[in-house]
Amino acid sequence: MRALRILIILAVILGGLFVIADRVAVNFAEDEAAQKMRTTEGLSTTPDVSIKGFPFLTQVASGELDDVEVGINDYEAATGTGGEKIRISDMKADMRGVVFSGDYSSATARTATGTATIAYADLLKAAKSQPTDVSPGVSAKVVGLSSGGNGKIKVEVEATVLGNKLPKPVSVLSTVSVKGDTVQVRADSLPNMGIDVAENAVRSITDFQQAIDDLPGGIKLDKVEGGKDGVEITVKGSDVKLAG
Repeated sequence: MRALRILIILAVILGGLFVIADRVAVNFAEDEAAQKMRTTEGLSTTPDVSIKGFPFLTQVASGELDDVEVGINDYEAATGTGGEKIRISDMKADMRGVVFSGDYSSATARTATGTATIAYADLLKAAKSQPTDVSPGVSAKVVGLSSGGNGKIKVEVEATVLGNKLPKPVSVLSTVSVKGDTVQVRADSLPNMGIDVAENAVRSITDFQQAIDDLPGGIKLDKVEGGKDGVEITVKGSDVKLAG
């Protein structure tokens, strides 16, 4: 019985040491991966990297990690227009089946899904926020974007008719969608600007789009809807590069 107790105590101690070593190793790997990703993607801040699953060391031995979560704040995405950028305030991605090279210089996820948020103030820059003539004597501009509920966006338009600014902005509910690498905003119905104006002229103000290129690792836009604080985007991808 004494020998059995000693064996049990040794097993517990060794198990505890293995857990400690495993957690130390995973914390080191997370820090290294975050720094590598910051360098590879040219990020202004270090991303949050969390390697899931236990034990970590057996995953390393197999050459593949089951699940890696990545979080990036204030990512500057390309818009494809004259080097301009658009800020993505919050991006999270869940990477599955992450295969890495023998020297750990590169890592690629078989699949990735995630979410991203673009604040309304940042998306507003893509709208017609400068006065634009929509017909003789009528000019208008978008002055605000906000949640319209049920995934819609409320677009506020300030109009001037025959030199007189309307007492308050007119608003319209708009549907937001994704086409390729572009977020599109289209009014469900047109606002009344106090004078008959051709539909295509009004839509030249209310409807707009914003390209979003070169997301980290090559992930792509999937779905989009209006949220409380901004446009909420779902992203996905395959063979997504975390590093290298």
